[in-house]
Amino acid sequence: MSDTAANGPAGSVPRQGRLSGPGAAAVPQGLVSAVVHLVNTGPVVLGAYTAAELAAVDAIVDFLETRPSADVLAEAVRSLAARQLLVADSSGQQVQVRGDLGIAVAFQQRARMVLDARSTGTVPGEPWRILLLPQPERICLMVRIDALGVHELGLYTLDQALHFVADWLPRGEAADPGTAGDPDALLASSERSALITITHYSTQGSAEIAGASTDLILARRGGRLHVFSREPADRASLVPRPLDGKGVRDALTLMLG
Repeated sequence: MSDTAANGPAGSVPRQGRLSGPGAAAVPQGLVSAVVHLVNTGPVVLGAYTAAELAAVDAIVDFLETRPSADVLAEAVRSLAARQLLVADSSGQQVQVRGDLGIAVAFQQRARMVLDARSTGTVPGEPWRILLLPQPERICLMVRIDALGVHELGLYTLDQALHFVADWLPRGEAADPGTAGDPDALLASSERSALITITHYSTQGSAEIAGASTDLILARRGGRLHVFSREPADRASLVPRPLDGKGVRDALTLMLG
């Protein structure tokens, strides 16, 4: 561990590299265990950030819709620096991500799986997209993204996070799989629909390398909930997926393993 890592404030995460291209984070000793203990006593809210601010510290970059321009990134760096959330050392070779944002970066880099849920038919005040990044200790980093692009971050137990996501996803009485008809037409006419993708990934430096993924598609029409998965032989085609009496939350739990 570097001197900066050892002596930095609680929650600070040093990164090797310049502000425009940070590398892998070095996590201060004791940070993870302390935060895990805290999360098991209740949710830990880590604040709200723009996509550019997250990209500036290389957090969840590979899960963003588009990478911000260089000018937007530069402005985000200035904003973070002004709030003392991003500090460079005298050599310019290492930056320190501080506070709640530093904690978020540390736990994002530990994850090797992401649940990415996107929903249509949302209303103002609720997210349209949620990311869950599970940790080995059965807690997870949750990112809620609203229509304005604000990314609200927090750490929750895995059970709490899955309960929140299941309540947010389309709900209704399970439809008979044989009544789905054309999946594309059903999705187009649904009151609310959602795509949930679970992706396993590895890392190379600070970059996430996507591996195997699994999809679950939900659509509510006429109060009935239709569930689909992708046809293994043709990923572009959807096939009905019976839940066999289990709820959506149970299905997500099984998908996460």
